[in-house]
Amino acid sequence: MNHIVYLALGTNLGDRPANLRAAIKALPPSIFHRQSSSIYETPPWGVEDQPSFLNMAVKCETTLEPEPLLKRIKELEVQLGRQQSYHWGPRLIDLDILFYDDLILNTGQLTIPHPRLHERAFVLVPLAEIAPDFIHPVLKKSVKELAANVNTEGIELWK
Repeated sequence: MNHIVYLALGTNLGDRPANLRAAIKALPPSIFHRQSSSIYETPPWGVEDQPSFLNMAVKCETTLEPEPLLKRIKELEVQLGRQQSYHWGPRLIDLDILFYDDLILNTGQLTIPHPRLHERAFVLVPLAEIAPDFIHPVLKKSVKELAANVNTEGIELWK
């Protein structure tokens, strides 16, 4: 069975646009890219003393169940050159599962929907571009509504 998933992609090291392109190109054969948001330049979140990020959201289809999907995207991060860093630190590439169909899941390893997406403009702004009417299964609000309630200061369409 095919599942619709929304992923967040972020990068603030190296050739940032190339990092995003490489991540999308590396998704198949288990994850099929269907739609991308624009790319946004965003200030760092959590730890501010680091380079700005490029962020985007993508809609994908997969037959993978949630935990194998998480394992696959973490493998992709390593294959693309991500190295361990400190929490919220700089990274070559970051891939996060935002939504998996309308699933609500909370295991020791994985929480879906992403537990902090409703607080993060750098996730919501690109996501609202490709899935404005998607309803957050826990908060019962659309992505567009969630995006309207976060501070988007410093988030700019990347040229």
